[in-house]
Amino acid sequence: MAENNWENFLKNLGEWEGSFTKISPQGEILDSTLSIINLEGLENNKLVKFRLRRFAGDSYEETPTQDYEQQYRSLGKQIIFFETGTFSKGSFQLAPFSEFGSEFGFIQGDRRLRCVLLYDRQNEFSNVTLIREFRSGSNAEERPPLTIDQLLGKWQGTAYSAYPDFRPVDKFETSLEVHKLDNNQIEQKLTFSGKTLTSTAQIQGNKLIFNTGDSPRQILLLPDGTSTNAPSKLELRKPFFLEVGWLVNEKERQRLIRNYDATGAWTGSTLVIEHKVD
Repeated sequence: MAENNWENFLKNLGEWEGSFTKISPQGEILDSTLSIINLEGLENNKLVKFRLRRFAGDSYEETPTQDYEQQYRSLGKQIIFFETGTFSKGSFQLAPFSEFGSEFGFIQGDRRLRCVLLYDRQNEFSNVTLIREFRSGSNAEERPPLTIDQLLGKWQGTAYSAYPDFRPVDKFETSLEVHKLDNNQIEQKLTFSGKTLTSTAQIQGNKLIFNTGDSPRQILLLPDGTSTNAPSKLELRKPFFLEVGWLVNEKERQRLIRNYDATGAWTGSTLVIEHKVD
């Protein structure tokens, strides 16, 4: 329901110090700027005031190069907040010759991690913006960069699927097994709703390249325990998904998935919370 969406949004209130980091499709860090985001609840939390400040230098004491404010009394249908406060936001529709993007936002205690995946007008994967945020005044720390070894093993999870029409959330169990193979490859086996999907990827530095199937895709292993899972190119008239993962700690990982159908329409978003069991 839309009312629940607003209540879940409110779990992000506070002042968050962080940075915006632009990353290439190959996983190379291009540039980074400091940021402060304020989400302030007013009028009994019926109104939320949003303020973003970005800084060119390496200090929050400097004059911001960007100072942007906006107020919200409701949320658009393109954004879904889950019960944890984690959210998925992005384009409703993939269309020819138009830019396409999605934002994925996680919150855990005094940490927020947001990640934006962008595609250019030719539907080629363009760049990643990684936004690492810490509640002001807290002792929250950044996670180390994600490694393949941290992903290996068996993960049991619960998935929550939410939809643009705010029908009740679907809940189901998942299982993910990741194993290292010879010749610098990994195999992953994903089980959910009675189906098992197996895929193999080639390890190339901080990238996992999946060439099986019609649409080649890659996983980037990034700072702060982050991973992105995205097609190299979006193809019209073919269903696809975009995913961002966050290793909250060595035994817990969260993944956000945004699904699109063969018409290019957004059909829903799924939050998976999984724990390493082996």
